[in-house]
Amino acid sequence: MSGLLRICTAGSVDDGKSTLIGRMLHDSQSVYEDQVHSVRTASTNRAAGPIDFSLFTDGLKAEREQGITIDVAYRYFATARRKFILADTPGHEQYTRNMATGASTADVAILLVDARQGVRVQSRRHARIARLLGISDFVLAINKMDLVNFDRDVFDGIREEFEGILGGARCHAIPLSALHGDNVIAPSDRTPWFEGPSLLEYLETVNVSRDLTSLPFRFPVQLVLRPTDQFRGYAGQVASGAIRVGDPVVTWPSGRAARVSRIVAYDGDLDMAFAPMSVTLTLDDEIDISRGDVLARGQRPGDRGQTVEYPPIVGHHFEAEVVWMDERPLDPARVYLLKHATRTVTAEVSHGLLLNQIGTSAVSTARPLVFDRYEANRTTGSFILIDPSTHFTAGAGMIVSAARQGAASGLQAPVSAAERLALAARHAPSDADAIETVRKALEEILT
Repeated sequence: MSGLLRICTAGSVDDGKSTLIGRMLHDSQSVYEDQVHSVRTASTNRAAGPIDFSLFTDGLKAEREQGITIDVAYRYFATARRKFILADTPGHEQYTRNMATGASTADVAILLVDARQGVRVQSRRHARIARLLGISDFVLAINKMDLVNFDRDVFDGIREEFEGILGGARCHAIPLSALHGDNVIAPSDRTPWFEGPSLLEYLETVNVSRDLTSLPFRFPVQLVLRPTDQFRGYAGQVASGAIRVGDPVVTWPSGRAARVSRIVAYDGDLDMAFAPMSVTLTLDDEIDISRGDVLARGQRPGDRGQTVEYPPIVGHHFEAEVVWMDERPLDPARVYLLKHATRTVTAEVSHGLLLNQIGTSAVSTARPLVFDRYEANRTTGSFILIDPSTHFTAGAGMIVSAARQGAASGLQAPVSAAERLALAARHAPSDADAIETVRKALEEILT
């Protein structure tokens, strides 16, 4: 069982997410006395009782005025058994993109449902986003059970309805009242028919595996260091796996092999590095490596008895689930910037999306990317889309699989606009000319 658990809340607006988190923080004695005093003073919602627990997380003035969560609120707390990082995410449809941000690093999602309202559209949307982001453990917190007299039939009906939504994920359903504290910290006498653990007990004992060191080695190169003519190192953060001095590696997309000669850190040389350490690697062979390339464990010709991990995927085309976060719709006719690990390239997306929509699209990039499926590796399987005219983060994507150009995904042109930009840049006589050529071509495309 991991000592640190990352949690996010999910669900529709007014289902009680902030109240539940505030109640859990208060009852587990994870807030200071001055914070309690401040919240008591600020409480204006008398329906919430003498203290409005939602104010422990809803810190923005607009949030307190409207009684909704807008931004992602992070809280850190600990019990005798475990440490927690908790993200309280907004339920309003307008802020779905903020919910995706909070869920992107979570191990467990607490999905709240109002017992009176049942499963709503936003509840389903949040559940799907959480599953797309790789969350496999859910708490189905059926809240406001006090308003339906703790009716077991209501609880069972919502639980059964939700079984088909999560697509095989593990789900622990709990009947609770965040306002009165039933089944939040300890079992409630008002639900004698419920024999499962309380919310906090479940979070303290749930076993989630997110050991990055058990995954294949991936090292996206962030910077090539050349302080003297005697040293050439490749700096970056180990995205997954581990590496030792003497291990063979392959640099992608070139496919050239070498062996690690040194692992340099701030405090000196190391024998081993593992995720998520930031280090500089030197190799025993001169290979052309630049920012955006990825080092993976491999095998040099003639090596025998070496453990060979599965290599990353290299390609221009892949299928991805895209969450669109920009008020300006995704336009398949436009070229976007795609940032993946340490590489940024131009890209086209096959299908249009509106704000807060989720859809499967084919993506075509001007230069090859080195990636894994998101299911196998969150870091090398995810990317963001950037609007080149505003530099706004317009979308986030999770790679489902590699795709061939011209497949029935909507990419039918033999040469895409992104590839035409790349070809123009390659034929430019210098880097400065390449930059100017691409700039002019982008202006023609975007106008």
